[in-house]
Amino acid sequence: MDLNNHMSINTIPDKLPKKFVIRLKRGKYDDALLFTLAVFGPHKLKELVNDASNSIIDRMDEKLYHEWANKLKTYGFIEEYKENNELYFKATEKGKDELLSRVENTFMVRYLKRFFSEWLGPIESKMKYKSQSPYVLKYRDIIFGFLSVYWRLSDFFYAIQENKKAGPDDYVSLGKSLEYNAIHYSNNPAIYYEDTMYTYKELNESINKYGNYLLSLGVSKGEVINIFVENRPELLFLIGAMSKIGTIGALINTRQRSSILRHSLTLNPVQIYIIGEELIKPFEEIKSELGLTGKEKLFFLKDKGKIEIPEDFVDLHKEIEDKSRENLSIKTKIKGKDTYAYIFTSGTTGLPKAAHIRNMYTATSIITWSTAILHMTPEDIMYISLPLFHSNALHLAWSAAIGGGSAIAIARRFSVRNFWKDIKKFNATCFNYIGEICRYLFNQPPSPEDRKHRVYKICGNGLSPEIWKEFKERFGIREVYEHYGMTEMWGAFINYLNIDCTVGYNAAPYAIVKYNIAKNEPERDKNGFLQRVEKGQEGLLILQTWSDYVFAGYTDKKASEKKILLDVFEKGDVWMNAGDLVRNIGYKHAQFVDRLGDTFRWKGENVSTTEVEALISSIEKIDHTSVYGVEIPECEGRAGMASIMTEVKHEKFDFNNFLRTLQDNLPTYAIPIFIRFLSELNTTSTYKIQKFDMKKIGFNIKKTNDPIYVYLPRSTKYTLLTEKIYENILEGKYRF
Repeated sequence: MDLNNHMSINTIPDKLPKKFVIRLKRGKYDDALLFTLAVFGPHKLKELVNDASNSIIDRMDEKLYHEWANKLKTYGFIEEYKENNELYFKATEKGKDELLSRVENTFMVRYLKRFFSEWLGPIESKMKYKSQSPYVLKYRDIIFGFLSVYWRLSDFFYAIQENKKAGPDDYVSLGKSLEYNAIHYSNNPAIYYEDTMYTYKELNESINKYGNYLLSLGVSKGEVINIFVENRPELLFLIGAMSKIGTIGALINTRQRSSILRHSLTLNPVQIYIIGEELIKPFEEIKSELGLTGKEKLFFLKDKGKIEIPEDFVDLHKEIEDKSRENLSIKTKIKGKDTYAYIFTSGTTGLPKAAHIRNMYTATSIITWSTAILHMTPEDIMYISLPLFHSNALHLAWSAAIGGGSAIAIARRFSVRNFWKDIKKFNATCFNYIGEICRYLFNQPPSPEDRKHRVYKICGNGLSPEIWKEFKERFGIREVYEHYGMTEMWGAFINYLNIDCTVGYNAAPYAIVKYNIAKNEPERDKNGFLQRVEKGQEGLLILQTWSDYVFAGYTDKKASEKKILLDVFEKGDVWMNAGDLVRNIGYKHAQFVDRLGDTFRWKGENVSTTEVEALISSIEKIDHTSVYGVEIPECEGRAGMASIMTEVKHEKFDFNNFLRTLQDNLPTYAIPIFIRFLSELNTTSTYKIQKFDMKKIGFNIKKTNDPIYVYLPRSTKYTLLTEKIYENILEGKYRF
């Protein structure tokens, strides 16, 4: 079965301009074919032609199609190729330029340029075919981006109008959106989990039972409740309940243990703990360290029913059994500015911080992600394998599904082995990602099964530009809606136009300013103000805090204050430091470069860990890599160090090929001095590699049993780091 032919929206005829559809019906296929392949990417033959056996009669007649395709191939405008016994067609660079010349002066393109110039600035054609920098968007890129959304321009108008109604004092909330869906999409699937399905009516009723029970306990608006539950429907029921009754669910990272778990559980004063059966053991291990007085209520949330309810715990499932399924009636109205959840930062650079999730953030996410970005419909199914206690799953994936009356299919956790099996099982049309997930999937051996699914659009953050296009091609993904944002920040960069290798556009006021890596601070001019970078240049991203709600902040006031920059472009202005380096690629679009904490300076040059990691990850037999800077006594800056996981033991690792690849592709200063062979990979709950501990250990062989190799001065190879060599490095006997 060809799953892709069962999409509810198809390129032909749904996404074609009307005049091209008219020409199509008249048997003139050149414009429609060029438009399809140049704007929306490669297509299978069966996606372009009619198929009477499946009642598909609004595309192209196959015989006539081949006549037109041969003409376009003769001109060098399109190419055909085979993959897994399927015939594909794609536009060449010459073909893309040809389409641009055909549409550039049409009313359609003139209108699109006027419409989007309000946000992106002037759309000029003077740099049509050349850019001053390889990192600057081409005129053709942006025009094709416009054309890709022309068929659904009304989505943008709708989102703009609706988002105006989702301000701090408006009565908007996650709960209100779910109540709407319970009426308008009552019997539509809302959640798939394992072999269970909940409709929107059932989802809302389950939320109400939890909400009504918590109200019966006398909880008050703004009260914090600790929730320690893995990905399963009950977690969504609880999050929905929080948004309805005005309490705040502190969504504890389920991978936290020991002192870090204790830190998160004691960060806010709480009287109610809701602990999943699957997490009772780690909770019990630190329970005595929480300072409990005995007055707190401890709830046990049954999972598989394999363990007895511990002493002092109450069975939450039993407590809610007889509670009302009706929508809640509360005295205090819920507003957009009200916080309904705390999401904890991942802890890659220290102890986690709790960030506010306000109803207005979620309300605008529901509107924007479902319409202007993903164009979700009730036929869509969003697969979520990321933790639901993080904003990527909550604010992108679930929000998009809610806004479209679509379903989500949730996995307990990400599994590279089960990922595509789940995609097919749930018949998903889209999934959310972080860059690490894409890298894990990409690193698997290619398979004929890679394209046997319905997924055609994905959303997330961190997809590396180095694998972006290959990832799309290999897995048959047409639309990548990359975004860049932070849990604690209102407003984000979003790739609205499905342009390759960019985090997109941000409607909020922002600037990219010059940054001094060596001094670890923004550069100021002679008047003491920051300086914007030029097109093609990278710099520090900052966002103007024009409202108290732009930067939600953390529960820790001091941590919030560290993010603030004063007197940036004029006396008295206030901006938020995003803490990341991004590149200005033109048309108010940006490209992520690196985390500031990860970028380091060596030999007087800035080293981007992202670029080095991408190269090392591409080398055979290397599964994962993490690059960072470490200090060497009597040396300026930080030397590069790469911690890697390999398919072979370090004794059998091909160091010659490894070093040759680095030398062929990296400047000398960017080649890592130290290589650590990891015995295990420690990651955050969103699969980001935890560099914090690696940096602390550095190349100190006394703090790890992992073998470490060093690229010594005047050497032509990596050498195993022994105690003698280690001591000589500390004593400054090597001149790196």
